[in-house]
Amino acid sequence: MNNFEFYTPTRMIFGRGTHLQVGKIVKEYGFKKVLVHFGGASAKKTGLLDTVCSALETEGIGYVQLGGVQANPTLSMAKKGIELCLAEKVDFVLAVGGGSVIDSAKCIADGAGSPGTDVWKFFTKEAAPSGALPVGTILTLSASGSEMSASCVITNEENGLKRGFNSTTHRPLFSICNPELTYTVNRFQTGCGTVDIMMHTLERYMGGTTKETPLTDRIAEGLLKSVVEAGAVADQDPENYEARATLMWAGSLSHNDLTSAGRAFMMQVHQMEHELSGMYPQIAHGAGLSALWPSWARYVCTAWPERFAQYAVRVWNLEMNFENPMETALAGIKVTEDYFKSLDMPTNIRDLGVEPEKIDEMAEKCTNFGTRTLPGIKELGKTEMMEIYRMAMEA
Repeated sequence: MNNFEFYTPTRMIFGRGTHLQVGKIVKEYGFKKVLVHFGGASAKKTGLLDTVCSALETEGIGYVQLGGVQANPTLSMAKKGIELCLAEKVDFVLAVGGGSVIDSAKCIADGAGSPGTDVWKFFTKEAAPSGALPVGTILTLSASGSEMSASCVITNEENGLKRGFNSTTHRPLFSICNPELTYTVNRFQTGCGTVDIMMHTLERYMGGTTKETPLTDRIAEGLLKSVVEAGAVADQDPENYEARATLMWAGSLSHNDLTSAGRAFMMQVHQMEHELSGMYPQIAHGAGLSALWPSWARYVCTAWPERFAQYAVRVWNLEMNFENPMETALAGIKVTEDYFKSLDMPTNIRDLGVEPEKIDEMAEKCTNFGTRTLPGIKELGKTEMMEIYRMAMEA
């Protein structure tokens, strides 16, 4: 087990009806004016936005609204939010939505707390936030784990680059997680969320070469088994509270570094997917992950078949072939792929509308134009990335 630092200061308020407490919680911290940041029509249609704003009004807290966040949140929206915060002298940012809204809120918070700095430089590692407004969340989609992580991902529409960076400045101060708010999430987005939650732990579990992490392995495997079970239930019974609650809590735990404690890792599939949805904004992040993972797994598993075989046995209850671990490893990849299909998730990028002639460009961008490779079980440079993209095209 490697040395590690585990830091999760986000206050979690979890369960039925908890979103009704938002006004009192914000007042508890002494904030005076809030940016209420949200996505599309669903927050208004369900009445959630009105409920949130009413709760703030009851406590005498001022607010301004900014809606319109799209899947794969954009730099232009974040810049609009920064300008609004500075003009309105906002002292707190409240994200009402899923991972896209939360990431947009984080970028706004960093920009408003670092006035005069081009926030895109945070994502290109040319600068770091000098400060940030505090962020809170009311989660409506179990997927990204952004409600409890230091991660933030934004798409720059001008160059088609989707990039992320981690910073303690924008880790949420609190997150309100009521599983009931996810009942109206449609089947496709529920499937995307289930995949994203799984991938945040799968990529930690298989994304590095650290071998002696038995406790962390068991935590990761338990989470994966729970998500597989809950995802199948929620797929067929969207108002099953226990399934929705399991997915929501697992989403937070899957991306707050608990399932990677003591392990070095690189989320290669996430990095490669960023180029898919960066160049094709219509591709949902979870769908891009499910379309890439089986091909990635088949490409890299030869370097450590025992790891993939352990996953197959412990998560999927497959029989171990001790004489041929690769057979068990491949069976585990196949059953995962079949599970994605059962949720109607794609398992190739062709069905997502990706053009074969774009493979070279995607790989070039994923290497940051030749300046990096991705470490892992197998190190990935441009040639290896192109091969995985081709495999995912032909799957």
